[in-house]
Amino acid sequence: MADNASRRGATDLSLPLMIFAGLVIGGFFYWLNAQVQAERALEIVEDTAEVEEDTGSRVTGAEIQDDATAFEGQEIALESLPVADMLGTQGFWLELPNGNPFLVSMSDALRAGSVNVEEGGRATVTGTLHAINDSVLNVWTESGNITENDRIVAEFATHFIEAEEVRATPGPGGSP
Repeated sequence: MADNASRRGATDLSLPLMIFAGLVIGGFFYWLNAQVQAERALEIVEDTAEVEEDTGSRVTGAEIQDDATAFEGQEIALESLPVADMLGTQGFWLELPNGNPFLVSMSDALRAGSVNVEEGGRATVTGTLHAINDSVLNVWTESGNITENDRIVAEFATHFIEAEEVRATPGPGGSP
């Protein structure tokens, strides 16, 4: 019979293989944990982006210049349009790309604040778009925010933005 005593340690690989398998499984769980953490971080960024988009849809002047009816009751943002003229202390007119004016009414908080809108400057406006009617014009006239002459001009508007935020930049030669 053959003597196999010299090969006993060489054939027993169960302990090294068991240690190797434990290391592979531990490495796999470590990698899997890192993937889950990265996925959770992406979900948080995606949720934040959705919240930011809900604060008002950006609308160009060209989109509302012909008919603003599609945006009635919606919060919109018009970016960097020229200020054509003022409307008493109630608001101002933005100049749309076709040259027509668009009415912006400032809220009581904006009128009381330090928003300085100047004719010839530019303004970015965020607010809710409404159709104009006599009751709105009556409130503005009775409060003294517009004069009778301003009211006659404002009657030609079909819609206005009730501004909640206005960022104004002065025109050439204006004060900052």
